[in-house]
Amino acid sequence: MGLILNIDTAVNTASVCLAKDGEALAFLENDQQQNHAEWLHGAIKNIFEMAGLVLESTEAVAVTEGPGSYTGLRISMAAAKGICYALDKPLICLNTLLVMADAARNKIAISPGALLCPMIDARRMEVYTALFTTGLSAVTESAAIILDEKSFNEELSSRQVYFFGNGSDKFKTIQKKENAFFEMVNANAVSMIKLSEKKFAAKEFADLAYAEPQYLKEFFTTAKK
Repeated sequence: MGLILNIDTAVNTASVCLAKDGEALAFLENDQQQNHAEWLHGAIKNIFEMAGLVLESTEAVAVTEGPGSYTGLRISMAAAKGICYALDKPLICLNTLLVMADAARNKIAISPGALLCPMIDARRMEVYTALFTTGLSAVTESAAIILDEKSFNEELSSRQVYFFGNGSDKFKTIQKKENAFFEMVNANAVSMIKLSEKKFAAKEFADLAYAEPQYLKEFFTTAKK
């Protein structure tokens, strides 16, 4: 059991949570995506002050490694690695979609045998997504896919699938099968606690030299060259 700093800036809302032995001690979030970088380091300082602790007392840093916002993933990974290097602490990397799936199974009533399908908006009809069992076993790998009316038809033909996340709204407009359920689930750094604590106990740490965001696709910009 340990004192873990959890950092998530993978999607629109950024958040940080300090947890001890699997329980939250302090939590802050920011819904202004354009200033996540400016907000993050101050927020980390503040949650340690809120808990009456110092940064040096943390035993590990956990971060959502992606998929998600390119800029957001770079911000959180750089901050997490910087702290780990400076304090000689281990780094824990968590898949953003897995964190979302864990949040969903803890917040909504899910039928036995159903699948969990977190979705992160990736512009137009594209999303980052994966399928998980209610036990969090991956049925499909994380991927960037373009949604259409046939997406997930095979799974929906035989079992219930729960869709959630900021990319699921656009799928709801085209998917009308009775086995498709759409839920509001807000995952944040608090949602990381159980997963990061489990990895900490098992000593499943990332290699600081090689840890990097999992973008799933190349960076896109509309800026003129």
